[in-house]
Amino acid sequence: MTIRLYDTNARQIRDFTPLVPGCVSIYLCGATVQAAPHIGHIRSGLNFDIMRRWFEYRGYDVTFIRNVTDIDDKIIAKSADQGRPWWSIGYENERAFNDGYAALGCLPPTYEPRATGHVPEMIEMMRGLIERGHAYEADGNVYFDVRSYPEYLQLSNQELDNLRQPEGEGETGKRDQRDFALWKAVKPGEPSWETPWGRGRPGWHLECSAMAHKYLGEAFDIHGGGLDLIFPHHENEIAQAKAFGDDFAQYWVHNAWVTMSGEKMSKSLGNSVLVSEMVRHWRPIVLRYYLGTPHYRSMIEYSEDALREAEQAFTRIDGFVQRVVELAGGAVEPSAEVPPAFAEAMDDDLGVPQALAVVHTTVRQGNSALAADDKEAAVARLAEVRAMLGVLGLDPLDPHWSGGAEKGETVLNKNVHGVVDTLVRLVLDQRESARARKDWATADAIRDRLGQSGLAIEDSPSGPRWTLKS
Repeated sequence: MTIRLYDTNARQIRDFTPLVPGCVSIYLCGATVQAAPHIGHIRSGLNFDIMRRWFEYRGYDVTFIRNVTDIDDKIIAKSADQGRPWWSIGYENERAFNDGYAALGCLPPTYEPRATGHVPEMIEMMRGLIERGHAYEADGNVYFDVRSYPEYLQLSNQELDNLRQPEGEGETGKRDQRDFALWKAVKPGEPSWETPWGRGRPGWHLECSAMAHKYLGEAFDIHGGGLDLIFPHHENEIAQAKAFGDDFAQYWVHNAWVTMSGEKMSKSLGNSVLVSEMVRHWRPIVLRYYLGTPHYRSMIEYSEDALREAEQAFTRIDGFVQRVVELAGGAVEPSAEVPPAFAEAMDDDLGVPQALAVVHTTVRQGNSALAADDKEAAVARLAEVRAMLGVLGLDPLDPHWSGGAEKGETVLNKNVHGVVDTLVRLVLDQRESARARKDWATADAIRDRLGQSGLAIEDSPSGPRWTLKS
């Protein structure tokens, strides 16, 4: 068994070899909490949640760090515009992100450090970089000297002579315009922290290098994030960390975006779809299916039609699960191992689409067993399906999702489902009464009217059950 991952730095799929046998250390760039999350933000957390689950299935002990950037230019600008403390905006949106992760079934990280809680570690790293000749102070700012690190830009495969480094307001005193800020000098009315070079606040890139060093040490296995972070963020992280003396990440794994009309989903483009709104209209487990089942390196073009297709596909899986549970008269435990074809797909750079094809094939086999009244085979297929869905975080019988209302589902959706179920049950009771008195015409008419309204009625051993038509 060898797990293989696409390493952005190597530009190829590599066999995964952990630094410590049996252990995996992962650092994921998490939320910049200047606003509530859209589904593009949550996709990254979800993709790496699936990676983590697969490593754990394969028997690894996983340490998973997902940071929070709780201070940056946008948070400060919003604080000024809204007349609110910067930390109030950050904390409100941090909670919104955590609610979004939880709604879609992401496991909590091992640690979730905030940038502002690690200024001492940043000062230590800056001091070390200055002593080694890789950084310098100017006008209260501290900059990284990109020409001091010959391997700069290897991750993004750019030429230094053609580089245009993004820079912020007040970044004065640079020796080279391509140098980037480790620390930004204080400005009137902005939050600041004391350092040997004066008061100021951290640069974005320094935060992650310092936090990865604190929680994962000088070297760790996997650094993850979205494609948009390759440059400048991850490129600058590498330069800082390695110039400081760390080996840093051994593998770089990047997920693709969620797009709308071909553009990356972004608040600045005005095309974001907030998670808090999406869960008002779609079951959270369906949203997880929609965002988590494409390959993590494939773009997802958002559309209502695509979401409906995901809902229909998951409904077929869910329907099979519920029918077998009813037939078995109780819970069916997941099998100890997933089918070999599923494992092979997941080992090959987390090939979720190919793995999901195995899930659907197994569901079809299980449905054939149900049609043939082969209870033993149907139960065996459900055990396999549950094992596979558990790895993907999509098992409808998992306590996170079970109980009729998924965590993260709104009160409105719970109430609507309850009202519809009560009304449909009343109609089904009338149908059962008609069947009991052998009034087949009335019973059939009731079933047909329910079908016209978009409901599928199935007569099970425990009585009639309804589902939305797929």
